[in-house]
Amino acid sequence: MAKAVKIGFLGAGKMAEGILCAVEDKSSVIMAEKVPARAQELRAKYPVEVTDDLKKVARNAKIVFLSVKPQDVAAVAAEVKPLLKSTQILVSIVAGKKLSGLRRLFGSKVRLVRVMPNLALRANAGMCAVCAAPNAKKADVAAVEKILGGAGATAVLKEKDFDAVTALSGSGPAYFAYMEEAMAEAGVKLGLKPDVARLLAEQTMYGTAKFLRESGMPLKPFIDGVCTKGGTTAAGMEKLAASDFKDVVAATLAAAAKRSKELAK
Repeated sequence: MAKAVKIGFLGAGKMAEGILCAVEDKSSVIMAEKVPARAQELRAKYPVEVTDDLKKVARNAKIVFLSVKPQDVAAVAAEVKPLLKSTQILVSIVAGKKLSGLRRLFGSKVRLVRVMPNLALRANAGMCAVCAAPNAKKADVAAVEKILGGAGATAVLKEKDFDAVTALSGSGPAYFAYMEEAMAEAGVKLGLKPDVARLLAEQTMYGTAKFLRESGMPLKPFIDGVCTKGGTTAAGMEKLAASDFKDVVAATLAAAAKRSKELAK
């Protein structure tokens, strides 16, 4: 039986944990975490090796996920760069760090893949955009997609698309939750108890997204199908369509994409 590929994490925060949950053979994982309490938490929850030694991960993992805070990337690179080999894949999930900047920090040997994940990874329903550096192989991208696919959906894109991806799916969970909050608050104003209003809003959003994903139904016919002429949904949609709702959403994403460009290095 072929030996499982060793997967490593430089940093073991919540996003890294979300990816870890998608790994089928967790005994093949080694994670670097310098906070003792967090390291102990991971050991108690998963059959993984946790170390405070970044170099141990760099030496032993075939696929290495870079999952530290943006301000810590340079320090991590300085520590592990001498150990990285051309046989390894370095997968960055760090927001705002472009492939060119990562190449300068980690050197030309390691094969680079950049990923923009979102928080839904922690519910095995994430959305991850993937792009690869010129020296990465198709098999590298496929290997990364296979891992991430266990925690949701993936899309292989050009790096030039990543500011838009950051705005739409990276930041999107906050906007989605804001819409849920607005619906729940409106439900309370109509007389519902807060916990009931949230359940109704959340399950409605979840069920609608699930149906649309599984059916592949175009959005416009779906909306029209729910809006019976002269009915309650039509009355609500008339109000929504007359507002600047779509303009506000577009401006929200544009602001996030602009900030993503400003932060990119």
